[in-house]
Amino acid sequence: MKPAANAPFVATRNPCCLCTPLGASLAFAGFAGAVALLHGSQGCSTYIRRTLIGHFREPMDIASSNFHEDTAVFGGRQNLQTALRNVVRQYRPQVVGIATTCLAETIGDDVKLFLREIREEGGDGLPELVPVSTPSYQGSHEDGFHAAVRAIVEHFAKGGPPAWHCNLFPPMLSPADLRHLREICHAFHLEPVLLPDYADRLDGPAWEEFHRLPPGGTPLADVRRAGTATASIEFTAFQRDAGAAWLAQRFSVARHTLPVPIGVRLTDRLFSLLEELTGRPTPAAHVAERGRLLDALADGHKHLYGKRALVFGDEDLVVSLTAFLTELGIIPVVVGSGGKSGKLRDAVTAHALDLPADTRVLGDTDFEKIEASLGDTPIDLVVGNSNGYKLARKLQAPLVRVGFPIYDRLGAARTLHVGYRGTQALFDRIVNALLEHKQDSSPIGYTHF
Repeated sequence: MKPAANAPFVATRNPCCLCTPLGASLAFAGFAGAVALLHGSQGCSTYIRRTLIGHFREPMDIASSNFHEDTAVFGGRQNLQTALRNVVRQYRPQVVGIATTCLAETIGDDVKLFLREIREEGGDGLPELVPVSTPSYQGSHEDGFHAAVRAIVEHFAKGGPPAWHCNLFPPMLSPADLRHLREICHAFHLEPVLLPDYADRLDGPAWEEFHRLPPGGTPLADVRRAGTATASIEFTAFQRDAGAAWLAQRFSVARHTLPVPIGVRLTDRLFSLLEELTGRPTPAAHVAERGRLLDALADGHKHLYGKRALVFGDEDLVVSLTAFLTELGIIPVVVGSGGKSGKLRDAVTAHALDLPADTRVLGDTDFEKIEASLGDTPIDLVVGNSNGYKLARKLQAPLVRVGFPIYDRLGAARTLHVGYRGTQALFDRIVNALLEHKQDSSPIGYTHF
C-alpha cells in the first residue's frame, strides 16, 4: 500500500541523497596530494569508499579515525592523532582533509582544538590539515562537497594583484564534464582553475605500478592564487555560501553564478558570460556544435513532445535537467531531490521557463514520497541516478542514468552532460532510451518502416 502524499513524516525511507562526508571526500580528491580522513567510525569510510569506487571504477582511499565504544564516551582525540600519524607515514600527503561524521559531531568533538593541540605537542612533520564539519543530519552529499571546497579555499587562498585566470566552482560533475569545462575556457584563451578538479585522479590511465596518491587534482599553488582571479564562475542555481562567496567577500573576486550548463539556453548563458569576461566571440568550433545540436533537436522532437518524465538527483543537476527537458517539450511530472536548501521549487521555476503549473517539485524528499506524489500518473521516462532503478522498473519506464551515483553501468566517469557537446550526447541518450523501450515493449516489434 502506498503512503499518502501528505502523510505525516515518520522517517526517511529510501533516501534520495547520500551522506555529507561522502561529498567532502570527493571534494578533497580534487586537490593535488590530498587525502580524506573521516573522524568517526570505520563503517562510514568503508561505505563511502565503496560508493565512490562503484561510480568511478578507480581506487579511492579514505582514512578513518576508527571510533570504538570507548571513543564515543571519552572522545576521539587520541584516535585522530593516531590516524594522522598513520596517514602521514603511508601516504606522505600535502594535505589531509578531515571531515567529521555524525557520531563525532553528536558527542561534540572539537576537531579544530584537537588539531591545534596535536601540532603544539610536536606535530611539526604534519602536512596541511583542513577540517570541515559534515554531519549528515545537517545536509546531503552536495552540502559536504561545497563545505569541503570552501574549507580548502579559506585555508590556502591568498590575495594579490589581479591575474588573467578564472576560478571555476563546479558541483559534483563527471570527470568528462570537468575536462570539457577546462576545454571551453581554453578556447576563450582564459586559464581555468577548477576548484576542485578530480578528473585525472578519478579517471586516469592504467598504471604500471600502484600509486598510493593518484596523480592529478588542482595544484595547491593554483588554490593559493584563487584570490587574484579575474572572476569566479560558480555553477549553481542557488546562492550558496561556498568558496566563490568567500573569495568575493575576502578578496573582492567577482562572483558569477550560473546553473549547470545543460541544454541550449543554459549553455548559451555560459558562453555569453565568457564572451563578456574575455572580450572574445564564441569560437567557431563551439558555434558549429550549437548548430548541430539545434539540428538534432529538430530531428528528434517528434519522439519527445508531450512525454511525461520523473526527474530526481542533486539539486543543481535537477534544476538544469528540468530546464532542458522542458526545452524538448517533455513534461516533468515530478521533480525531486534529497537536497535540503529549501529553494528547489523557486530555482526550478526560475530556470525551466516552460514548466507546467501542476509540476510537483519535492525538496528534501525520498523515493517513497516521490512515488506517492506520482499517484496514478503514467510516466514515460525517468531521469536520474542508479538509485532510481527500482522505481523506474516499477513504473515500467526507461531510466536515463545521469548524476551520482551510477554503479550499475560502466562509464559514469566518461559521461558528458555539459556544454553543447554534452547536451547533444544527453539528448541522443534520451531519444534512444524511449525508442528502445518502445521496441522492447511492443508485442510485434517496432522498426522504422
